[in-house]
Amino acid sequence: MFSLEVLAVLMLVSFFILLLSGIPVALTLAISGFTFGFLGFGTLLFNLLPHRLFGVVTNSTLLAIPLFVFMGMMLERSRLAEDLMDVIGHLAGSVRGGLGVGIILVGVLMGATTGIVGATVVTLGLLTLPGMLRRGYNKGLACGTICASGTLGQIIPPSLILILLADILNESVGTLFAAAMIPGLLLAGIYCAYILALGVLAPKHVPAIPAEERALLSRSALAGKLLRVVAPPVGLVGAVLGSIIAGIAAPSEAASMGALGSILITAVTGRLNLKVLRETCQATVKTTAMMMFILMCAQVFALAFRGLQGEKIVHDLFAFLPGGINADIWFLMLIIFVLGFFIEWIEISYIAVPLFLPVFAAANVDMVWLATLICVNLQTSFLTPPFGWALFFLRGVAPPEVTTGDIYRGIIPFVGMQLLALVLVFAFPGLATWLPKAIGW
Repeated sequence: MFSLEVLAVLMLVSFFILLLSGIPVALTLAISGFTFGFLGFGTLLFNLLPHRLFGVVTNSTLLAIPLFVFMGMMLERSRLAEDLMDVIGHLAGSVRGGLGVGIILVGVLMGATTGIVGATVVTLGLLTLPGMLRRGYNKGLACGTICASGTLGQIIPPSLILILLADILNESVGTLFAAAMIPGLLLAGIYCAYILALGVLAPKHVPAIPAEERALLSRSALAGKLLRVVAPPVGLVGAVLGSIIAGIAAPSEAASMGALGSILITAVTGRLNLKVLRETCQATVKTTAMMMFILMCAQVFALAFRGLQGEKIVHDLFAFLPGGINADIWFLMLIIFVLGFFIEWIEISYIAVPLFLPVFAAANVDMVWLATLICVNLQTSFLTPPFGWALFFLRGVAPPEVTTGDIYRGIIPFVGMQLLALVLVFAFPGLATWLPKAIGW
């Protein structure tokens, strides 16, 4: 008969074998958890499972997830990105690399309003990639800019990653939203600086938009579109995030107002109808059901792993690492980065983070800072092959002359910039902790 520790190791091994064999991750979590939990304790261990599942489905914090997903889906169907790209492209077009900077700014606004990577990447790919290629942009750079811009919604609030991490780390959603604000804008700023630097060092890769094309839209018309297109989503995001961060409303309350606001914005643009409402509701239900199913299956895995003394194994593993708690943090960052090549951020959040959490809690690590590091690191999972979803989304809408190799080469500098942002947040914790403290969190 195997010892409990051996069963815990075998459970981890079986999980990755099942995952690599193509079985959906939720089922791999449940199968490995039930199997090895039963081998270790029989049915006794799972007497606690109904209580844990009940705790998940009655968690009021998680109610914000379907509401924010609805808000994002509705705004995506209002063709917000198309209007934003038209306005910001004209504003930034006179500068070498201005169109690339404009795409990043649209990515910031779309991230703060929709937060849906697939929708943002597909929309920007359809709207901007042919035009960038036609104007002489380097193919790899154009692809990398679009993919990286589309992932900004995973760190810029309201981010679903931050909501899940708040639940895992037992922190306030508002605190994590405030903590991620500066690192998210810092990452977008690094992207912009890189493209503007290319405008000086390699101008042929990032040409400016011709003056004749910019002249097609007068300054007064541009100002009018700026007021109509940019102001409503910015105002909505400001109201939603401001009410959460300021402590005026709970995340679920603010998210419900955001969902209502997205309906109003879509109605004002004349694009609200029963078909759009039905498609938005269906997409929201599918996304939320997928996330909740993974979350409940993760409870089986976590319960079995903890019962099999898995946390002790992890603690002993960290004890072998030289360098103290900083080395432990970087070890976690390395594991998250490597897992990002193979599985999605939801699974990483509910597998890697809870396993190592007791070690950091015992060392009194600032959980707000740690959550921000994890969130910045999880950005890379959308861009790293072979399973970077942003790459798949862009490949599906890219013109025939853009190869998969162009897309993969294009994202390499942006993955490097994401890792640079991770190092900066690690070296300067105040980037994550200053704003929450400044507003009283």
